[in-house]
Amino acid sequence: MNTQLYIKEIQALFDDVQRSKVFEDQKMMTDAVPLLPIAEINAKYEAEKKSPDFDLKDFVLSNFDFLGAKVSIHREEQLPIEDHIEKLWDELTRTAYEEKGTLLKLPKPYVVPGGRFNEFFYWDSYYIMLGLQVSGRVEMMENIVENCSYLIQTVGFVPNASRTHFLSRSQPPYFSLMLDLLFETTKDESVYIKYHNTLKKEYAFWMNGIERLEKKSSIKRVLKTKDGDTLNRYYDAENEPRPESYLIDIEDAENAGEEFYRNIRSACESGWDFSSRWFADGENIQTIETLNLAEVDLNCLLWHLEKTLAKSSSLQNLSEKENYFKERAVGRRQIIHKYFWDENSGTYKDYHTKKNTTTTSEHIAALYPLFLGLASAQQAKSVAEIIEKKFLYQGGLVTTTKKTGQQWDLPNAWAPYQWLGFKAMKNYGFDDLAEKIKNNWCENVERVYNNTGKLMEKYNALDIETVAGGGEYPNQDGFGWTNGVYLKLKQN
Repeated sequence: MNTQLYIKEIQALFDDVQRSKVFEDQKMMTDAVPLLPIAEINAKYEAEKKSPDFDLKDFVLSNFDFLGAKVSIHREEQLPIEDHIEKLWDELTRTAYEEKGTLLKLPKPYVVPGGRFNEFFYWDSYYIMLGLQVSGRVEMMENIVENCSYLIQTVGFVPNASRTHFLSRSQPPYFSLMLDLLFETTKDESVYIKYHNTLKKEYAFWMNGIERLEKKSSIKRVLKTKDGDTLNRYYDAENEPRPESYLIDIEDAENAGEEFYRNIRSACESGWDFSSRWFADGENIQTIETLNLAEVDLNCLLWHLEKTLAKSSSLQNLSEKENYFKERAVGRRQIIHKYFWDENSGTYKDYHTKKNTTTTSEHIAALYPLFLGLASAQQAKSVAEIIEKKFLYQGGLVTTTKKTGQQWDLPNAWAPYQWLGFKAMKNYGFDDLAEKIKNNWCENVERVYNNTGKLMEKYNALDIETVAGGGEYPNQDGFGWTNGVYLKLKQN
């Protein structure tokens, strides 16, 4: 499958539009829906652009539809925050029963994040489901699972988001956690049987190439260390600018290292676009080296997927398969401790495959082994102390200890990690710290809502008088995972 077919077909026009900064947000053009057959638009463009009074923006606006390019929510009066979120679930619901432009079709309705994000996002949807659970919207939870399953069955994985130009990468594999959440809600264990083949197919995607691996080599999302252990990494097959950030990537690539675009795209698969976590010098995006890293969060999520496959096999009395996945999970648990636990700093870090050591970046993905119950009591205590000392601020948990202007760095607090932090601390009995994480962030959300009437994509944890910033686009409001995590935390 050509991963960017529609955009490739209008490449000359697309390139001109993005380089000319016709729109303030480069995502606008990737979301545009052609009003005429592509061949006709291309022919018109070639003919008309030679005219001295040709206006590129007018041409684009008259040949493409930009309906739904931005989700904007307006209220006549400010509602209590929970009532506002209840209304938002319906206002953020979309359907895509047929493909339009870059938008992929999906069998069921879904909830979009909001703002500039008007398509289905993979890991966002898990955190949206947390709130849907609190709201009693079980059918929409089932829709999300069904849409993920449809994508895994048709394209082999859940893309970053439901657009053609995301068909070269996924996002953190949360499908097995979605099934846990659905089971927790419905108490119907058959959900694991129903989606057994989907779980297997997603696992095959992440492990693709493993049988051809030699020591100290990597293929796609799998790699072998010098000791012969198998780890996973984030990866994107394409090595060209991202259409949704086209000009930004071209400009950033000027003084960058080799495979810059693929490193950029691979970081996007993590959901952390972008962070000092990925930078060789800890400061500059030009030094991005995602491909050299195996990540703690990804490997923990794949351990959970292996455990879930063992469970779904067991429910069907597939004892051989159950044993296979149990063994995989046991093996992965050991290598998570071997490669990601950093004894010197007393926390979990990513693993640098070229340097054969943990990376220097301190980041909040260290929560995953605690969130999933993989850490020992002693490891959990050490991580908890570091989280409280270095990551918890007045407005919530930050993602790293470095301030670079990137949005997944200090001072921003993102919804997923408030839930991960709260749950991680609860799992190991650090109830006071869990409460502090919950209250610091929820109060920040409430303050911004009272001042603006909006729920934001991310929050400033340090200066709670301001809203968050950084990254490639302005802070968005809506906002799917904030709504979900806020409701879920307030319920606990």
